[in-house]
Amino acid sequence: MNKIIAIANQKGGVGKTTTAINLGASLALKNLRVLIVDFDPQGMATVGLGKAKEKGKGIYQVVLNGQDVMDYMIPTEVENLFLCGCSPELSGAEAELFQASEREKRLKKALESVRKLFNFILIDCPPSLGFLTINALTAADSILIPVQAEFFCMEGIPDLFHTLDMVRTYFNPQLYIEGILLTMFDERTNLAKQVAEEIKNSLKGVLLNTVIPRSIRLAEAPSFGKPIILYDPKSKGAEAYMNLAEELIRK
Repeated sequence: MNKIIAIANQKGGVGKTTTAINLGASLALKNLRVLIVDFDPQGMATVGLGKAKEKGKGIYQVVLNGQDVMDYMIPTEVENLFLCGCSPELSGAEAELFQASEREKRLKKALESVRKLFNFILIDCPPSLGFLTINALTAADSILIPVQAEFFCMEGIPDLFHTLDMVRTYFNPQLYIEGILLTMFDERTNLAKQVAEEIKNSLKGVLLNTVIPRSIRLAEAPSFGKPIILYDPKSKGAEAYMNLAEELIRK
């Protein structure tokens, strides 16, 4: 299995980075080789894995300067889990890509040389539908869409689907939806249950079975630079992401 998954939703705060870090770690613990690409200029996947955002060291150099991605991959605390991090220069990449040649295919070309080395490559996308996200969708086999269990959860989904259609038409006709992942779910509230039911009815066939609970331990883990499976392996969050990893392996 060699699969590239873009984790994307232009709405911020829905758990994209949390999912990239913890899904990646969970897959790695199942003896699969995993690479996380931090393609969000905020660099939270880099920080959340205990690494610093260092100038001149990251995915920017690969995509904008044509460097070899192998030169910017670093190991993490989890065996089999590697990171191609975010450097400060990535914050200006959108503007630079605007005038670049083959601007939508830069990441795809960069990852072609390493995809056979990994069972999964997870791309943590920024909360926007700009050139970085389009690059990620062009490079990916599929998209995983985290959606928070709240009233406005469906806001922006039509725009994201429109972008998917555009990417399929012009750059990546094989791109498919890996699934919609319900995150920050609080089973104690009626609102969360109503939201889950609405998503299930509106998006039949793409909603994943695994649900990620709202969890203080999940929120704490990045500040210690660790995935939840290392920070609190017996927590509900750790169990949920292990279940998600198993669900994606079986797909």
